Amino acid sequence: MSQMTTSSEVKIDDVGPTKKRLTITVPAETINEKLGTQMAALATETSLPGFRKGRAPKKLLERRFGSAVRSETKTQLIADAYAKAVEEHNVKAIGEPEPAEFFDIEKLEVETGKPLTFAVEIEVAPEVDLPNIEGIEIKKPVLEITDEMIEKEMLAQRLRAGTPHEIKEKFEDGDRLVGSAIVTKDGEDEPFFRTDETYIVHPGAENEGRGQVLGVLIDDLADTLTAAKVGDTLSFKTKGPEAHEREDLRGADITIDFRVKTAIRIKPAEMQSVLEEYGIDSDDILREQIKLALEQRRDQEVADAMRTQIQDYLVDSTDFALPERLSEAQAARSLEQARLNMLQRGVTEEQVEQRLAEMRSASEAESQRNLKLFFILHKLAEQFEIQVTEQEINGRIAMMAAGYGMRPEQLRNDLAKRGALTNVAMQIREQKAADRIVAQAKVDDISVDAWQEMQLERRAARGGGAKTTTKKTTTKKTTAKKPASAGSSSKKTTTKKKTSSKKKTSKK
Repeated sequence: MSQMTTSSEVKIDDVGPTKKRLTITVPAETINEKLGTQMAALATETSLPGFRKGRAPKKLLERRFGSAVRSETKTQLIADAYAKAVEEHNVKAIGEPEPAEFFDIEKLEVETGKPLTFAVEIEVAPEVDLPNIEGIEIKKPVLEITDEMIEKEMLAQRLRAGTPHEIKEKFEDGDRLVGSAIVTKDGEDEPFFRTDETYIVHPGAENEGRGQVLGVLIDDLADTLTAAKVGDTLSFKTKGPEAHEREDLRGADITIDFRVKTAIRIKPAEMQSVLEEYGIDSDDILREQIKLALEQRRDQEVADAMRTQIQDYLVDSTDFALPERLSEAQAARSLEQARLNMLQRGVTEEQVEQRLAEMRSASEAESQRNLKLFFILHKLAEQFEIQVTEQEINGRIAMMAAGYGMRPEQLRNDLAKRGALTNVAMQIREQKAADRIVAQAKVDDISVDAWQEMQLERRAARGGGAKTTTKKTTTKKTTAKKPASAGSSSKKTTTKKKTSSKKKTSKK
């Protein structure tokens, strides 16, 4: 960041419960210095025909490059002045600043000897007054690991080690359909998103026929897939979820066309193959190991259940104004936190994507509730002075990696590529804050049946969560090309109409 010799003049006005307007005037002295530095650098580095490098006349340089230099200087001055104003005045900005309506920054010009005034508006973190947090009454669900649970996990292990084989039609729960997809928005000629290879999983009975396609929840997906076959093009008409990471998709009428290139069903491996893979001598040893793993997973879920009750209490007992709209960054952060929580519990990839699609389709009230909780937990972490160490981050990544049979360094690299390492630290910090309150709570044991009844009542009281209304059509097109190998893991090129977003629309 460049050093400005004279401080800018900053005026801050409230323009909403959680929005401020910053009117910033960069003094003429700072502009003169910056323009002089830029032109001096240009003179030193530029070669013009007929002149040796660094010897071109200033007037010629000004005539040829002055406009570009002033434009670049303006951008740097505005960015530097805004960043310094936010830091010096302790503005807790969330999201990116936007130009104030009455200031057209594009038309502003930088001139020697004249100050530069601009105005931006920014959403800011709300002021949170916490309720009493001592002695909150919560329930602890008590669950015993049964033989039925162990056998179900044994089957899951056989499926994990199973053999994929191609099928043509009569798809059923758990089948994976692989194909290309195009997403278009009504009123636009060019596709919003295109991918040569993605997949859809036939939803199980526990999902009531609902499943996700490119991260969007489709209510009657099971019926559509059951009636399809390889070579069909399936068309899903729906609205972009209101809690989607991409603001330009929210509420938009969209169509997803998915062409089924191949379909895969997993044939479970023989138990002996699973035993040999793990180097185990008998079914009984594997069952004992699975029981221990299920007990660890149960303990994590019980801890989450108690944290959830604390979070519900905090949200219901705290009142403050929220930002007017859910930003892309806030929506993406909420979804990433949910993904990390599920990774920690060893939830399968298909289940993770299903749950994220459900979150995108949540009601506006639910999205606002999640945003409110974020600010409350952030305030709690500050109040408790909670810190997160690198060792804790590495430990959490190792725990998640173990649940997926990955090397910790591989998972860490994957998280780093997605920019999600900060979210891991945030997740740990928020959980530690909630656990501080759990430690002070009054805890009563409750049966699993009673707990599930409580959860149903909780969902009903909060409106359940909006379903995405969809229509479907199935059309036959030209004969499909030979499908890719069932075991192929190669990825095809994907393209988006807008490439600036860091988040992906689909999971491949």
